[in-house]
Amino acid sequence: MIELMIRDETAKLEAVVLGTAKSLGGTPDLEHVYDPKSREHILDGTFPKEEDLIVENEGFRAALEKHGVKVYRPEVLEDTNQVYARDIGFVIYDKFVMPNIIEDREHEKDGITFLVNQIEKENILIMPREAHAEGGDVMPWKGKLYVGYSEEEDYNTYKVSRTNRAGVEFLQKSFPNYEVKAFELKKSDTDPRENALHLDCCFQPIGSNQCIIYKGGFKNPADYDYMVEEFGAENCIEITKEEMYEMNSNVFSISPEVVVSEAGFTRLNAELEKRGFTVERVKYSEIAKMEGLFRCSTLPLKRTY
Repeated sequence: MIELMIRDETAKLEAVVLGTAKSLGGTPDLEHVYDPKSREHILDGTFPKEEDLIVENEGFRAALEKHGVKVYRPEVLEDTNQVYARDIGFVIYDKFVMPNIIEDREHEKDGITFLVNQIEKENILIMPREAHAEGGDVMPWKGKLYVGYSEEEDYNTYKVSRTNRAGVEFLQKSFPNYEVKAFELKKSDTDPRENALHLDCCFQPIGSNQCIIYKGGFKNPADYDYMVEEFGAENCIEITKEEMYEMNSNVFSISPEVVVSEAGFTRLNAELEKRGFTVERVKYSEIAKMEGLFRCSTLPLKRTY
């Protein structure tokens, strides 16, 4: 059986599911695109090629295995984009949450059925039909659950609104020992520079007390102010709108000391090293064209505590 334990975002990683870029299915048509950055690259003729995505994805796997991480892969589903494993399930403490995600992606869950079957049944939580969430919106951190979401007006308006109020309430009921802090995110189906697809597209904790954050991703300025006060301004790495667009907040922590980051994030990587982090630089810029990066590609199963 697979053991689960995720209490936070940065403890030493033992086991993770890494999405796969194999059998992507080619460039999708606009009717089947559910994020504005993919849409932008389809219109520009710059949507990534499968062979380039596979090279980047395998480079990430090599960085994880270099640090002794057990890497599971989904079963490859024909003509299906399975790069972003984060959203099809997530672990909080010793529970595996099977969320309701957008209909276009529901079948991606089939790729991890063999893994879910290796988890004790009492440790699997299935969301009720009305509750929706994706793993990119959910972050356990020091006794809190940070959740990005959309209230009903935005949730019913935008394709990119992926977590609703009912999803937040499900997490509150399911994890009463956690303080759930929910933040509305800014959404746009057409402009990737005005869209925080998930919470990890504008915020992520790193190390033991620091974070990367983009103010413009939060719909309510008070939520950004809360985060800065929570972490301390000196512990916040502020990124720009363009850096948010390039996915600078979507790095991935292998441990409190080691962060995987895109090789081209020159300013961010220098700042991370200045703060004492070891930065594993991995080229992932083609994968970023589909509005996700390292955290989006991973579904952590176990960290050491």
